[in-house]
Amino acid sequence: MPEESSDNSVSRLSRIYADFADLEAAARSPLYAEICRGVAGDMALLVKLAELPLEKQQPNLLLAAMKYLFGTALDWPQFRKRAEAHWDAVLVVIMARRTQTNEPARCATLLPLLALLPQPLALLEVGASAGLCLLPDKYAYDFGGRVTGPTRGEDAAPLFHCAVNDATPVPRKNIDVVWRAGLDLNPLDVRAESDVRWLHALVWPGEGERGRLLDEALAVARRDPPRVVKGDLRHDLAALAAEATRDATLVVFHSAVLAYVPDMADRLAFAESVKQLGAQWVSNESANVFRAADMLARPWGRFLLSLNNIPQAYADGHGAALDWIAGLV
Repeated sequence: MPEESSDNSVSRLSRIYADFADLEAAARSPLYAEICRGVAGDMALLVKLAELPLEKQQPNLLLAAMKYLFGTALDWPQFRKRAEAHWDAVLVVIMARRTQTNEPARCATLLPLLALLPQPLALLEVGASAGLCLLPDKYAYDFGGRVTGPTRGEDAAPLFHCAVNDATPVPRKNIDVVWRAGLDLNPLDVRAESDVRWLHALVWPGEGERGRLLDEALAVARRDPPRVVKGDLRHDLAALAAEATRDATLVVFHSAVLAYVPDMADRLAFAESVKQLGAQWVSNESANVFRAADMLARPWGRFLLSLNNIPQAYADGHGAALDWIAGLV
């Protein structure tokens, strides 16, 4: 297959950043929308990005690297000036880091489904980052005025607000977790200052309380840090799953992870490996990560929350809303 020409690569990247500005950032972060439109029209910066491996060209990684090094830019001109003056430093961060957004508010969209499973649970998250989503039982939730507290009444638990439709089975109590572990290519440590800085760099400006809630979740996690093992979901899942408590329901789950596994054959092999474990499989991903989901219409920008590959709900990517569809479609 012929290599992509430099001109084609730059044109492709320009479209990616323009689409990201309009479809992803505009409603959440006007500043990032402005910056990404600026990148889309900046030939010099696009050429530099085009020289990177494909997985390092994505908008989220560039935006986070710049925020990690310099804080939030005032506008596109300041962003461009910083990138131009310090590209070597930006490149070091881009090559060393991954887009490991660890959004603990996603637990609000996972909890109603986890609560339906036979308790207690053994949670195994792939693509766990720092493991903040391994702690759903330690957080509090407000589902449109119906509040679910932490299982064991942890002090200073963050309260995540999640709008739900009438069909959503809002749990009356939190779940019972007796074992938890994560698997990640590059685990982050909630006790490491540089990793915490990176997690904050992945929070977009203009998104209200996400930064404060991240800090509160990190405080919970530091009291009893979740175990996150370095490994690849394609090869190392079974070994970690073998450590789970035997008399608990094993749940393998993930959010916004499989898009980073580009080969469809690898995604399908992963799905089969979860099945072979006899685990409950909770997938919170873009609907098109599996071809079987391509035909399912969905609201733009929402994840499809599935149990054992059966659609259950549409979920906001940052945990702010859940629309239950199981039994309705």
